[in-house]
Amino acid sequence: MRKLKIALIFTLLWGVSYAQQDPQFSLNMYNMLAINPGYAGCNGAVCGTMLHRNQWLGFGDGRPVTYVGSIHGEIKSINSGVGLSIMQDEIGAETNMWMTLNYAYRLKLGDGMLGLGLSLGFINKAIDGDWTTPGMLDGTINNPYEDPIVPYSESKIAFDAGFGAYYRTNDLYVGISSTHLPETKYKFSGTELSYMKRHYYLAAGYFYELPNRLFVVKPGIFIKSDGATTQYDINAILEYKRMAWGGITYRIGDAFVPMVGVTLPIRLDIGIAYDFTTSDVGAYNDGTIEIMARYCFNLKMDKQTGSYKSVRYL
Repeated sequence: MRKLKIALIFTLLWGVSYAQQDPQFSLNMYNMLAINPGYAGCNGAVCGTMLHRNQWLGFGDGRPVTYVGSIHGEIKSINSGVGLSIMQDEIGAETNMWMTLNYAYRLKLGDGMLGLGLSLGFINKAIDGDWTTPGMLDGTINNPYEDPIVPYSESKIAFDAGFGAYYRTNDLYVGISSTHLPETKYKFSGTELSYMKRHYYLAAGYFYELPNRLFVVKPGIFIKSDGATTQYDINAILEYKRMAWGGITYRIGDAFVPMVGVTLPIRLDIGIAYDFTTSDVGAYNDGTIEIMARYCFNLKMDKQTGSYKSVRYL
């Protein structure tokens, strides 16, 4: 069984190299800055977020593990938002790290605010040679570095950029964005030329206050595409008194994802999601867990309490 798992990992990694390369997330509503620089400063406060995703538990070494850290805030005097996002994604023998600075120009549009953003930074793509593969026929464990064309350990750094627009009113939000605009190319010794493929995102949601105003329903969609394959997430969240929430996401063809979270009085948000995999790979793992923590604060201590409403809008 272990040999089957390892073989399946590398089969999946081969597919990933030619398909979507941006990491997968379930708590996307808390990770907007990483994919859309137009989101910077939209909360009217300074917000820092940490997110950890451990994918395909029980799969063994080489399963995807992702870490994200971001911080952003509004600069009202110049109608702008700024932010920093750092992400590390580990999968198999490969580790990718993104670091981007984000800027958004914010302007009043109708009943809401529109942020037009640009992100600039770099990608570090590294291959760690400390891995082995099972023999295809006899089941023996082979060292791939006996083959001179397989690099043992290499690391490449290249420029990266993205663009996004994010619009929000009291009742809805819509965001469109693209990452990896330069489609940066990489060349490791003994390998063919590869590149980071451009990705496209659409995120939208609506906030509906129930007759009992203690409850708010938040349906939403999240679409991610690289032009060749497209992923669709449909979700709904029920929030109680802007203090606790629960919901579910259906990632078409991949997973059902229950989610829960709380907002503490100190403006600390904590959330957790668990993916029940419905695709074929689900037979070989114990699901995926994702954990998020976010803290928001105002720089001006004399602001009125009611001026900050981002708890509702995530």
